Amino acid sequence: MTSIDSHGGDVYAAARESGRSLRRVMDFSASVNPLGPSPRAVRAIRSGLVDLVHYPDPDCLALREALAKRYGLTADSFLIGNGSSELIQLLPAALSIRRALVLGPTFSEYARAVRLHGGQVSRLDAVRAEQYRPPLRETLSVLDAARHSVDAVFVCNPNSPTGQPVSNGELSELVRSAGRRGVWVVLDEAFVDYCEERSLLRDVARHSRLIVLRSFTKFYALPGLRIGYLAGAPESIQQIRERQQPWSVNTLAQAAALASVNDVRHVNRSLAFMQAERPRLARQLERLPDVRVYPSAANFLMVELPSWMAAGALAGVLRREGILIRDCSRTPGLTEQTVRVAVRTSRENRRLVAAFRRVLRRGIPDA
Repeated sequence: MTSIDSHGGDVYAAARESGRSLRRVMDFSASVNPLGPSPRAVRAIRSGLVDLVHYPDPDCLALREALAKRYGLTADSFLIGNGSSELIQLLPAALSIRRALVLGPTFSEYARAVRLHGGQVSRLDAVRAEQYRPPLRETLSVLDAARHSVDAVFVCNPNSPTGQPVSNGELSELVRSAGRRGVWVVLDEAFVDYCEERSLLRDVARHSRLIVLRSFTKFYALPGLRIGYLAGAPESIQQIRERQQPWSVNTLAQAAALASVNDVRHVNRSLAFMQAERPRLARQLERLPDVRVYPSAANFLMVELPSWMAAGALAGVLRREGILIRDCSRTPGLTEQTVRVAVRTSRENRRLVAAFRRVLRRGIPDA
């Protein structure tokens, strides 16, 4: 038996289990741009095939320079990695993070990385009664009380899986307060491309204890190439880079990411699509009986099912039908009725809503 991947996106196992081809599996568990990669990125991949006889550029210089130009920073403020997951794993050892505070409910890899390196993790969870508003004010109180017992605070903005963004004022206050105490703020902006005004990436030039993570997986739809980056003070970036394996980012990933960054037309199309389709899907889901949809600034929606419907049961039924959703019932801080669904094409979204309606009406069949 194959367990459901807690990160979602395991379309290969789902295809095997359901006897479907990969292209007949609808993946709402991974929040990837439904418009797909930039056409320029696809062309760059094809053009880059001739360069596969060479090692990749270990410095990823062209991509770092493009990012530096875009954000008004220096190229040595960036480190490119084999997805942001690789970079998260490098941080505890490189920055001597032994005691971390994670603002939840959120992505499990922050805590996992710290624990794998022998560190300790404490959590401060948002609460349902406040629509899972990120607990930034409470975090400041914890830092005041903790004194020297926290090395880093991990924040995801907009948060996954709740979809909630953090106000720039509160986030900037946290960064300043943490910096005065010598505490790192690791800010994961994997979904911030959908609300760029929320980003603090440019602030790394002013805050030496701020590390910002970004991804080419979600907005740029390149999960299969595994590429992400982080930004920070050049001295910190060098510390992290010394822990990185050589040639961790392949040639095609670098070429596709560079082309994606420069494709303004695809960026604008993607933003316009999400601005229209996300509220449309939310309205359709909210019409289902006893279903609650939380506000989101990202390309997914967190959904709370009726009290009698377990998230795992619904995810299992839909999985057998070739539809993947994210079961969040085991995410600390969420209820057993919580799922997360990506916003996909209008046609796919209608099929998802129809599947939800059918299961909610008929209930879960006996196994």
